[in-house]
Formats: sequence, C-alpha cells, structure tokens
Amino acid sequence: MLEYYSLPLNLYFPKKGKFRSRLRRLLGFRPKQYRLFQLAFIPKSASIRLPDGSIVNNERLEYLGDAILDAVISDYLFNHYTHEKEGFLTKTRSKIVKREHLNTIALKIGLNTFLASENNQNDTAKNLLGGAFEALIGAIYLDRGYKKTQHFLIRKIVKPYINLSEIEKTETDYKSAIIEWAQKNKKEFVFHTFKNPHMQNKSIPFVSELFIYNQVAGTGEGSSKKEAEQNAAEIALQNLKNKE
Repeated sequence: MLEYYSLPLNLYFPKKGKFRSRLRRLLGFRPKQYRLFQLAFIPKSASIRLPDGSIVNNERLEYLGDAILDAVISDYLFNHYTHEKEGFLTKTRSKIVKREHLNTIALKIGLNTFLASENNQNDTAKNLLGGAFEALIGAIYLDRGYKKTQHFLIRKIVKPYINLSEIEKTETDYKSAIIEWAQKNKKEFVFHTFKNPHMQNKSIPFVSELFIYNQVAGTGEGSSKKEAEQNAAEIALQNLKNKE
C-alpha cells in the first residue's frame, strides 16, 4: 500500500487532526496508516487522478473488505447457530451483508460524515455508504490484521446493530416470492432490466421494471442487475399487498 502515501488526500480531508480523532472514536483503536483509511472514504465518483493518468479510489479496498466481512460473518453465524444447516446460514449471511443493510449500518455509525462526496446527505451518497463500509473493513484488515478486524466487527457492528431475531424474520429474496405468487395466482410476469438512463448516477447503474400482464407492477434500481430486480420485486409485492 506504499503508493497511497503520496496521494494528495489533504484535498479531501484538510482537517487532519479532526479526521484522526473522529476515526479513532469510530474504530476504538489508533490506526497505524491513516491514509489507508482516508482512501476508504473516496468512492469511485470522487476518484483521484494521479499525474501518470491512473485513477485511485476505494474500489480495491471495497473488494477486499467484502471478502473479509463475509468470512467474519460466516464464522460468527457458524458458532451462533450450532444446529442450523448450510442453507439457513447462507441465507442469513446474505441478509446481513446485502448492500441496503450495509448502507443502513454505515449511516448509523456516521460514515456519511467521512465520505468524500459533494453532498453526503443525498440519496446517491447513501448508496455509496455500503461500499465505504466494506472499504473501511478492508483498511482495518490491512492496517491491523484479521483478528483486529473480527474484533471490530463483532464488538462495534454485530452486537449493537444486528438483531439476528429480526434478521431471521426479514424476507430478502423478493424475486422468489414474486415467482411463487405468480405461480399460485397463474399470472404471467417478466423483468425488463436495463442500464440507468441517468448515467450521472454511477452508484445505481441498473434499472429493472417488473411487468405483470403487460403492466408495470414495480420498478427498482441497483448496483447490479440482480439487485435492481430484487428491488423491483420488493416494490411489486408491496403494491400487491396494498391492493388486497
């Protein structure tokens, strides 16, 4: 990570002392590489272009943090649910690490106040928070290792913010629920998923429309086609429920 020490991060985080003290309060420990954590809060939309033309943002840290988060949550659920089968554990983990859930957790712990964005309160920035959270996990892992990252996640995130009883009751596979509903009610449906025409919003590049008998029943956006379709299915289920 040595290449990041020469980045002009002071352009994004000019009040170095304030950033460091707030970061220490968030983490509960003193980081060794502060610039690594500053990088975690620079999303793709606020990328830094280096003199050699290369672009730097938090995407690599996000990739790493996503894998570490999966490992820690998998281990935690494995030990918490000692008699549950693989399918239940996988579904529960999926609910916890889904982007919308991470966005909510990131907002609760105040990552919106760290995010390098023109307006950290708008909807676009809120969609970036889950990625910043994963990038933060990647930064902790590189700075302090797996055990420290695991300790942070369990003590600072899982115990105060993740209610497993509520998670168990939460339905997240809305697409499967729509398929089940359509089969039960003998209804034809189709998803039309396409690139977001408002391309300036790079955090939600896909839009999906769910048609039931040639009428739009729900529209959703997402960072992937799968997420957009899930969101469209969720809206459709809400609309169907309201008509009952």
